Amino acid sequence: MKNRRMLMLGVVVMLSIFALWGCPKKAQVTTTPESAPATKAEPATEQKAEPIKEEAKPAAKEESMEHAAPAAAGLQAIYFDFDRSFVRDDAKATMKANAEWLKANPKVKVKIEGNCDERGTKEYNQALGQRRAASAKKYLTDMGISAKRISLISYGKEKLVCTESTEGCWQKNRRDDLIAVTE
Repeated sequence: MKNRRMLMLGVVVMLSIFALWGCPKKAQVTTTPESAPATKAEPATEQKAEPIKEEAKPAAKEESMEHAAPAAAGLQAIYFDFDRSFVRDDAKATMKANAEWLKANPKVKVKIEGNCDERGTKEYNQALGQRRAASAKKYLTDMGISAKRISLISYGKEKLVCTESTEGCWQKNRRDDLIAVTE
């Protein structure tokens, strides 16, 4: 009887160790540009939403000048599904056009700004925005753009373009903005 208890106790301790070992680690969150993308595979189980054009937003003078660059430069934002960070099939053509423009303008660098909708915690959205920006960076580097020309930043849910609590509005906020940076 005593041996059974010891055996059961040992089994419970071992299962607890394995359960704790398998728990996800805390995500590293940064709001400064990073040099190497974080990699994390996400399953594609959610339905795809249609891309929605970004609405004009009021901004500070410096930010509005910075955001005017993509339209003039030909760089376009891409949109993501809820809680996902992979480049969707409908965004691949946009990313290819962005890569072609960057190839044609080798002196221009690009800052990729990862954004999320307002759902979720600040920390979670910062990490998700970083993964989205890293995903876009990987796509551009796979298309032949030098990683040295690309910087990343995550704004999480700080730069909303729409504040209504509707799916259409949330879709507008789940995006990567590609900003041309000239030196």
